[in-house]
Formats: sequence, structure tokens, C-alpha cells
Amino acid sequence: MSRLKSWKELPLGGLILEAGNARTYKTGDWRTERPQVDKAKCINCFFCWAYCPDASVIVDADRGTMEGFDYDHCKGCGICASVCPKQAITMIPER
Repeated sequence: MSRLKSWKELPLGGLILEAGNARTYKTGDWRTERPQVDKAKCINCFFCWAYCPDASVIVDADRGTMEGFDYDHCKGCGICASVCPKQAITMIPER
């Protein structure tokens, strides 16, 4: 019987079995808080978009505006709220 490899012996990288499969699954179902934007405070700096680890910030590139969030994939981590220079994003309890 062969021994199991330690984490240091595992090869780097990951295996993507089906490219683009994140669009199929709603991964935001387990969050406890959701971001909410106050558009009157938002200056469209796109810090939220740049820092979101799940690409869940929706922007209108033609108008140059932040339009909201993709709640199907947002995990509720709050990074968007923490990087907002105008405190335009607040985290509210999930319904």
C-alpha cells in the first residue's frame, strides 16, 4: 500500500473540469449579510469592483457607473464595503 502524499508533495495548480461552471451554480446562498449601495454617496471609483474576490459587482461600462451586485454569486464577505472611500456600501443582514 502506498503512503499518502503530504501537502508539500502535491503539485501546484488546480484542475478545472468544466470551464465557466461558476455561472451555473448559485454560490451566494449561504451568506449572512449582503452589500447594499447608496447611489447618492457612490462616486463610481470602482474600488468595490476591483477588490471583489467573486466578481459580484455589476458595472455599466458604457455609463461608467456601479449598478449593484450579483447576489447569486456574492458571498457577503464585506470587502466591497471596507474598501469604499465614501462608505456608500453597507452590509445588511440577509433576509
